[in-house]
Amino acid sequence: MESLYLLVPIALILIAVAIKILFWAVNSGQYDDLDTEGHRILFDDEPTIQKKSASGAEKAQSEQVLSEKVQPDHDASKDT
Repeated sequence: MESLYLLVPIALILIAVAIKILFWAVNSGQYDDLDTEGHRILFDDEPTIQKKSASGAEKAQSEQVLSEKVQPDHDASKDT
């Protein structure tokens, strides 16, 4: 019986904290759009577009890959 004197106020405090968190979530807009997240899984992702401004290392690497694709193989030209 004596433990109820401690447990009842602790339970009431926890309930009050939970209700306060619930009202904070509702007032801050956490529950405004419930459908978007549920529908997001049903659709494919949009294709990503490369950024216009790439860093220097990424830019140099992409230029190197492009130049390797454009330039003909030097060994093949020696065979002819």
